[in-house]
Amino acid sequence: MTDDAPGPVSAPGVVFLVGIPGLEDALEAEAIRAGFDGVTRVHGGVEIAGGLAEAARANIVLRCAVRVLWRVASFRAMHLAQLDKRSRKVPWRDWLRPDVPVRVEAVCRGSRIYHDKAARQRVAGALEAAGMTVAETAEIAVKARIEDDLCTISLDTSGEPLHRRGHKRFVGKAPLRETMAAAFLWRMGFDGTQTVVDPMCGSGTIPLEAAEIATGVVPGRDRSFAYQAMIGGARPEIMPRDNVPGALFHGFDRDQGAIRGALENAERAGVAALCRFACQPLGALEPPEGPPGIVLTNPPYGARIGNRKTLFGLYGSLGRVLNERFAGWRIGIVTSDDGLAKAMGLPLTPSAHIDHSGTKVRLWTGQVAQDG
Repeated sequence: MTDDAPGPVSAPGVVFLVGIPGLEDALEAEAIRAGFDGVTRVHGGVEIAGGLAEAARANIVLRCAVRVLWRVASFRAMHLAQLDKRSRKVPWRDWLRPDVPVRVEAVCRGSRIYHDKAARQRVAGALEAAGMTVAETAEIAVKARIEDDLCTISLDTSGEPLHRRGHKRFVGKAPLRETMAAAFLWRMGFDGTQTVVDPMCGSGTIPLEAAEIATGVVPGRDRSFAYQAMIGGARPEIMPRDNVPGALFHGFDRDQGAIRGALENAERAGVAALCRFACQPLGALEPPEGPPGIVLTNPPYGARIGNRKTLFGLYGSLGRVLNERFAGWRIGIVTSDDGLAKAMGLPLTPSAHIDHSGTKVRLWTGQVAQDG
């Protein structure tokens, strides 16, 4: 292709679902269950076939996706002048409205164009030449990724990251993100029928996510998305499943303020009838009535909350309570500290490292023996 070639532009027909590194398998399984075509797991996420309609549906229905990028163009760019010229051939006005500002982000990896800021300026110039307004604080992001001299242009159709469901206003200290909670529940084998208990629930993320999965409501029902300000960005109608689960979802915490906030979050999410929250110390933890289910929790691990030396007692106490009272239950512990996980004295094994807001964590899983 020469600089004068007609069109930079191949339209990939691909939507990229940004995932949590280490949990791409959960996102892949979810995309398949949701009926998307061309589902392919890659590093950092999952690709699906389609365009804006598929991106819009993905934003609303997927629980494990961090954000949804619509890949709209790709072309070779060996130097900045070539990037400038070919960016101007991208049909920006097919997707973007002149009255809606956009911002530009650029990343260069292993390419002759190596300066992110210079690449960003060239793409921004192409957008302005097409009549678009470029602003650093705009909700819609145009993302240019130049890797091995191939420039891929994507539109961020999500806006705010997808863990912000829209109904959770109270957020505790060092919270687990909803996207991670959903993926961890999948790793634990949760299918909506098992009772879930979080002994240190904070703002209630894990019980709330479990209740929503069980009832079949879609995670994006209470928020807006960036694609709605794009050309053709109509919000699809998604019918929830008519499902009333028999299981209940329990959260406990010693902080009364956290429990109050979790209850309010459950009310806004519309799942309060399925959730039970109570303020109590760890030593008071008892299994709910019914068959064994899942204990999943994100206890302090000294990164942002707590002192590591004092946390060994907390983890040891949790392990003893679970071992003595939760025979047959599956156990999941999210922690960045292998020593703390082992201090529980339970037969837990670690999964892959996961990046949780810059901290490497693992999900340790196992099962309490039936004889306790």
